[in-house]
Amino acid sequence: MKHYSSEEIGKMEKLFRLNLINSCTGYKSANLIATKSEAFGVNVAVFSSVTHLGSDPALLGFVTRPTSVPRNTYKNIAEHKYFTVNHIQENMIESAHQTAAKYKEDVSEFKKTGLEEEYLDGFYAPYVKQSTVKLGCKYLNEYHIKENNTILVVAAIEHIYFDEGIQAPDGWLRLDDAGTVAIDGLDGYALPSLLDRFHYARPGQEIKSFFKKKSSGQSE
Repeated sequence: MKHYSSEEIGKMEKLFRLNLINSCTGYKSANLIATKSEAFGVNVAVFSSVTHLGSDPALLGFVTRPTSVPRNTYKNIAEHKYFTVNHIQENMIESAHQTAAKYKEDVSEFKKTGLEEEYLDGFYAPYVKQSTVKLGCKYLNEYHIKENNTILVVAAIEHIYFDEGIQAPDGWLRLDDAGTVAIDGLDGYALPSLLDRFHYARPGQEIKSFFKKKSSGQSE
């Protein structure tokens, strides 16, 4: 098994280290965050740091890189409080990845990438029309991470939209049916497939699957 020590990591060539550290922590969520500025219009950018923070109240968070250079997404959220989180599907990965390009503030990534904006129920920020799972969010707070000068943004989930066919009776969303992809590192896109789903784990109780098993061990 290959091994790197912290000393070796510190001496690595920058790009090599960036690729290694961004991929070694596992698959990450793949989302497009869309915002709007009254002065410069709409903005959309790919993020791999969106994560669940709690369900009651419904909260999510994401990390934005240091603001020592312009960060249009962060600036728009700080000014107007509202943004959307849109899952990336397999047929969107090229357009989604292109949103990472450093366009000027007055240039809309929607127009440059072929992604389409849409507005739902009077929400301030646009959603990505092609996305099959979309969240309308409101900025609540932020926390400076002093170790690397990044910012953790915390937001409330105010709206959820998704294709009805992906929801189980207990509320759970089957994201492989939605076609949601994941990100490996900075520039790798993967299409996960569900292996199994288990009931709540308790000490001393047998692990129970939500899905019946065939003799081959495959889910029905």
